Amino acid sequence: MKPLLLKGVRPYGEGEPQDILIRDGVIAEGTDENAEVIEGNGAVLLPGFVDLHTHLREPGREDTETIETGSRAAALGGYTAVFAMANTDPVADNAVIVEHVARRGKEVGLVDVHPVGAVTVGLKGEKLAELGTMANSKANVRVFSDDGHCVHDPLIMRRALEYSKALGAVIAQHAEEPRLTIGAQAHEGENASRLGLQGWPAAAEESIVARDCILAQQVDAKLHVCHVSTTGTADVLKWAKARGTKVSAEVTPHHLILTDDRLSTYDPVNKVNPPLRTQSDVDALRQALADGTIDCVATDHAPHAIQDKDCEWSAARPGMLGLQTALSIVVETMVKTGLLDWRGVARVMSEKPAEIAGLTDQGRPIAVGEPANLVLVDPDATWTVNGAELASIAGNTPFEGMELPGAVTATILRGRVTSLAGRIAE
Repeated sequence: MKPLLLKGVRPYGEGEPQDILIRDGVIAEGTDENAEVIEGNGAVLLPGFVDLHTHLREPGREDTETIETGSRAAALGGYTAVFAMANTDPVADNAVIVEHVARRGKEVGLVDVHPVGAVTVGLKGEKLAELGTMANSKANVRVFSDDGHCVHDPLIMRRALEYSKALGAVIAQHAEEPRLTIGAQAHEGENASRLGLQGWPAAAEESIVARDCILAQQVDAKLHVCHVSTTGTADVLKWAKARGTKVSAEVTPHHLILTDDRLSTYDPVNKVNPPLRTQSDVDALRQALADGTIDCVATDHAPHAIQDKDCEWSAARPGMLGLQTALSIVVETMVKTGLLDWRGVARVMSEKPAEIAGLTDQGRPIAVGEPANLVLVDPDATWTVNGAELASIAGNTPFEGMELPGAVTATILRGRVTSLAGRIAE
């Protein structure tokens, strides 16, 4: 592989522009006149992003996304590693499926694709899946989740935490008490009442998070809370962390910027699980991300076919695209507001998610001898979102037509350029 020279870049957006040499997949000293050159023009250099929560839909729903198209979206969004959720068809609850996902990810080769194994068989919440078999498979699964469904039985959740501890793994919980969300269509509040939509109470999320934090502390296991959406959940996390609980949490870009005011048009592109909440929740989530109560940003990238979104609200499937817009939303909500600097962006989009998942080659410092998994960002660029032009097969973005700040100009996976100037590097 030819050496690569990044000219005039600013690691973490700090100091004067400098040149960074990459040789044999790692950051090297000096320079090389034979190297391929990428002109940075003062762009920000960060560790490649890691997404703990991506729906790639393969196998089973290749009409909405494939590992190849999702990998393209990830590379264009600055990601060098993604975790593919288990709610495929068939469900990734055994070694055969997770090994297929891992193998396809390697074949595509644009991003490290780590399969997430299901906690329970068929995501039904009734019987533990083959956690040990998946962990010991070629896929080396270390994150388990029934995302899309809550592991609502406390005994099964406790057993899952016990097994995960023995495996050195983490259980990622979709926190939703199902008996509180029967028929729920929108955040329980003023807007839902005015629009005639069944309310989705914040307590449905917060009660499960509180329960699981207690269980995780009791068995001394690692718990990860998916897509935090309420002020109360942030409060529970702060309480649990103060007690020494091994709990981490993620927030999605859309929960950092959108509110349930968007529901007034009944446009199903705004339907998501958990639902869009209030402005006070958005403000609390931003603050919790800034102070570390919430550890990281995860996209919950959820592509859907046209017929699953272009329909009446109650029949629409929940979910939004996120891989190519995540950085820009973080810039808009956290950097431009002064809540995070670029080192903070590296922390919440790369370093912490890699740490949570136990990745040793991602989220590393930008230093000589470290793996060259990197992303180059133009902080002054703006771009307008067009769902039809995104790399995903689906186009269900809630940010359609919005002008967003910050643009990925290059993504580098182990010294190989995977995206450059908004295009996949074939």
